[in-house]
Amino acid sequence: MAKVVRCTWVSEASSGLARADRLSCEYDAYIPDALTGRSYTFSGPVAADVTDAESAIARLDVETAALVDTEALARLLLRAESVASSRIEGLEVGARRLLRAEAGRALEGRRTDATANEVLGNIEAMLYSVKSVGVGDEISVAHLLEVHRRLLEGSRLEEHGGRIRTVQNWIGGSSFNPCSAAFVPPPPESVDGLLVDLCDFCNDDSLPAIAQAAIAHAQFETIHPFIDGNGRTGRVLIHLVLRRRGLTSRVVPPISLVLATWADDYIRALDGTRYLGSPASLEACEGSDRLIGLVAAACGHAVADAMDFERRIAALETSWRGRLGGIRSESAVDLLLRLLPGAPVLNVATAADLIGRSGQAANGAIERLVKAGVLKQIGGGSRNRVFEATEVIDAFTDLERGLASPAGDTRVAPPVRRVPRRSH
Repeated sequence: MAKVVRCTWVSEASSGLARADRLSCEYDAYIPDALTGRSYTFSGPVAADVTDAESAIARLDVETAALVDTEALARLLLRAESVASSRIEGLEVGARRLLRAEAGRALEGRRTDATANEVLGNIEAMLYSVKSVGVGDEISVAHLLEVHRRLLEGSRLEEHGGRIRTVQNWIGGSSFNPCSAAFVPPPPESVDGLLVDLCDFCNDDSLPAIAQAAIAHAQFETIHPFIDGNGRTGRVLIHLVLRRRGLTSRVVPPISLVLATWADDYIRALDGTRYLGSPASLEACEGSDRLIGLVAAACGHAVADAMDFERRIAALETSWRGRLGGIRSESAVDLLLRLLPGAPVLNVATAADLIGRSGQAANGAIERLVKAGVLKQIGGGSRNRVFEATEVIDAFTDLERGLASPAGDTRVAPPVRRVPRRSH
């Protein structure tokens, strides 16, 4: 039975703070039901939405390979998902800024953009998640800890990465006490057991994958097992479940781009899963229905836009090849054109690594792409030249802008949240 437990907060705050921040108080911490061993029932409309969304994701995973190099597209969509998940947490960074920061880290080891580096940490966590879990593999607490460690690596909170909290945390209210908090997660002594139960639930195949992913995500956010980074780690968990169940073996649908647009509904749906009493109660069932329906709708929306994005990238590659004229199959130019959407900011060395050819061959390919207007030089002198595929970055930006519009098109309805501008 889900319940709250009364706890006591004894303030040790200094006298230099406001009175509200120096309070001692009693507060209620929420302890959710375990997930394993429960029966779940969904309304007819939600069950239908889940079936439709799972079919759409499966179709995306199969059909994308027909138009665009799968690896390149997967890297772009994974970046889009990571950017959006970070944006929900208030980390604002556009595609161009992110890609340039990513290139700077790869080329020179620079980590000068703190916000971009936090988003790059999210990308690392996503990359790890999609590589570490295959169809039927178990999701473990160790997986979640490693996702979190990678998420916070290089950030100001790096020391907390991969470590389950040993103190009480809370959401809303004062930064110094939980007295006026909007929600207080379970006490730290309950976290370990709840995480083990969560992973056991994730490794059971009795529910539809999207329903399972939504319930697991809500439980993770309720447990809030880390000092920071819970939202981003919890959204990675959605993809871990979908990948384990075999829905997303090739590409990551940018579900968080949609959830970021529906942020108010998303937060309300998470709150609605926190009931008191029996998991069979009307309140509990309606709460899970709302969240599952929202996640299913987000999946369907994300798939449609990802497929439009794929077609745009395919059209870009066709346009590039038309500008270049004859291209020998498996030449350095041919290979670079295929992989450029996944690495739109590069130099000669990274291009050579990308296509598995010599620096001389990569340099020749880049020079040809510059002459055709596919690439342009954005920095460095004659030795440290960096090049950018501007059209790819604009397409990436348009994907985020489109998913920020309730109509899916900024020409029809303006974005409902902050989004990056296009370059022109």
